[in-house]
Amino acid sequence: MDMHILLKGENQAANFVGLQAVNLCSRRELIEQLSEIAGSGRLQVALRTLTDYVGASHYLLSRSDLIQEAGLDFIVSSDWPFDLVKDLATSLTSSYARTTELEKCMQLFQPNFALLPDNADVPDGASRQYCSLTLNVGRSRLLLMFLFDDGFILSPERLRDVGLLASYLASSLRCGGARAERDFELTERELECLFWIAEGKTSDEIAMILGISRNTINNYITSVMRKTATKTRSEAIAFAVRNHLV
Repeated sequence: MDMHILLKGENQAANFVGLQAVNLCSRRELIEQLSEIAGSGRLQVALRTLTDYVGASHYLLSRSDLIQEAGLDFIVSSDWPFDLVKDLATSLTSSYARTTELEKCMQLFQPNFALLPDNADVPDGASRQYCSLTLNVGRSRLLLMFLFDDGFILSPERLRDVGLLASYLASSLRCGGARAERDFELTERELECLFWIAEGKTSDEIAMILGISRNTINNYITSVMRKTATKTRSEAIAFAVRNHLV
């Protein structure tokens, strides 16, 4: 993606409320800053630059396809208070589990606003509302979340810019590292099972086709769903189609 494609219409008015707006850099300045950062591998600096551009106070970048893993391993980078991240983790897991694969696809680059849990201890002056943007990098799904000051309204135009640029930067900086590759590295047998369930075959039918037991087939399918962070066979098929696995 060429960063300069975002220069079109940079003089359009942004919709802001709050004193922070007067200090926000222009789109051209943002792209110049990120062009210097992109080759350095400094993810935290890039995220802080995007956070400042949109007028937010704190950022959190997570692997949303890993949210259901134990602990906080799904966090890629964050300057949120640690206790706040812990408070939010349960809420994120619950929300992600209720979202279908189709809904996840439709959320790409669409700003979503939600409230932090009632027991969350937010930074002084911060709103209890946060904003999240979903983006894909290869087969990984990332979630970029912002805290912002109470009474400050984020610009939809700037959020769109940030979503596109965050995707570009996350790809160029290889967010998730080697783990991202391992998580989605399906074996030949798993790909075979995924192909056959996409064809509408049952476990018994796949077992007969491949000449292995039904329990083994189910184990392969379970492994596929774990690696792709899907809950049902239908979601696994949707994921496979979207990522050109079948």
